Amino acid sequence: MTSPIVINVTAETWEKEVLESAIPVIVDFWHERCSWCLELNPVLEEVSTEYTGRAKFVKLNVLENRENQQIAIQYGVMGTPTMKFFCKGRTVGEIVGYRPKKQLREEVEKILHQHKKCLEKSTAL
Repeated sequence: MTSPIVINVTAETWEKEVLESAIPVIVDFWHERCSWCLELNPVLEEVSTEYTGRAKFVKLNVLENRENQQIAIQYGVMGTPTMKFFCKGRTVGEIVGYRPKKQLREEVEKILHQHKKCLEKSTAL
């Protein structure tokens, strides 16, 4: 089994890891006091191994600092866990709340399938 590939990002690495990524990015907005976030961690790690090279999985701790909190606010995150899907710096999908592995995988597949349209229609911001 491949090791999990979930990258921790901060406001300092946000632009490089998320907005400038050449492949779709799934951002898990979370924090350590959120019990559902902690339940989602191992599920997200397992699912991430199935998408190596097709999608990047990252985590942003919204309570780590004010700058991270501002990113969450900017993208309309109202609660945790929230996963936002990015294509070429734009949000193209969202999952709010905990999902078991099978359901998470199905939702990721659906949004990644839609990603093809994003690439075709995307223009510079």
